Amino acid sequence: MDTVLRNTRPTAKQMYLDPRTKTLLCLTVSFIMFSGHSTGIMRYVLPCLAIFPLIAFVILKKPFVAVYYGTMYIFSATVPHLMMDYCPPIINALFAGMVAIFTQLLPGMSMFYFLILTTTVSEFVAAMDSLHISKKFTIPVSVMFRFFPTIREEYAAIRDAMRLREVGSWRNPMKMLEYRLVPLLMGLVAIGNELSASALTRGLNAPVRRTNMCPIGFHWQDAVAFSFCLAVIVLFTLSAALGW
Repeated sequence: MDTVLRNTRPTAKQMYLDPRTKTLLCLTVSFIMFSGHSTGIMRYVLPCLAIFPLIAFVILKKPFVAVYYGTMYIFSATVPHLMMDYCPPIINALFAGMVAIFTQLLPGMSMFYFLILTTTVSEFVAAMDSLHISKKFTIPVSVMFRFFPTIREEYAAIRDAMRLREVGSWRNPMKMLEYRLVPLLMGLVAIGNELSASALTRGLNAPVRRTNMCPIGFHWQDAVAFSFCLAVIVLFTLSAALGW
C-alpha cells in the first residue's frame, strides 16, 4: 500500500500540483496583487499574476469561469481609466476607486476559488499536517472548503424550487429577496453546524497524527511553481526597497 501511494501522481483535476504549492500560489498572488503598485518592474509582474488564474481555469477546462474572470478583470482594469476624464470627481472617487480595488482583489479571489476547486478536504488536511500547522487553523479552513460549495448547491435548490412555483422573479426584486435570500440565510446556520459536526466526527481535532491516503507530494511542476513564486517575491521586494 505504501508503495502504491508513493507512486501515485496528482491528476489533472488537482492541476498536477501539491496542495502546499497551490496554497503558496494563492497567498503569493493575493498578497502581491493587493500590495503591489503598477510602477517600475511591477507593471510587468502584476499582469503576469493576473493572467495566472485565467491559465489555470483554461487548463482545468472551465471555459465559462475563464471567460467570466477575463471579462471582469478587463472591465475593472480599463473602464476607470476611460471614464476618468469624462466623469465628475465624486463619481471617480466612488466608482473608479471601487473598481480599481476590485481589480486588485479579483485575482486573489479567483486563486482561492481555484484552490477550493482543485483540492479536497483530505488533501488540504494532509498537506497542513505535513507542515505541522496548528489544528486551530486547519479545522476552520477545512470546514470552509465544504462551506462555499454547499452554499452554491443550497442556492441552486432554492432557485429551482422558486422557479417551479413561479415566484420570486426579477420582475419583483423584493419578493425575490424574500423567497430566495431569506431561506438561504436561514440555511447557512444549519449548514455551518452540520459541517462543523462532520469535521469533528471525522476526527480532525484528534490529538494524534491522522493517517491519510491522499496522493500528495512534490514533483517537477511544483518546483516550477515554487521558482515562479520566489521570483515574484524577490522582484516585489526589490521594487519596494530600491524603487525598481
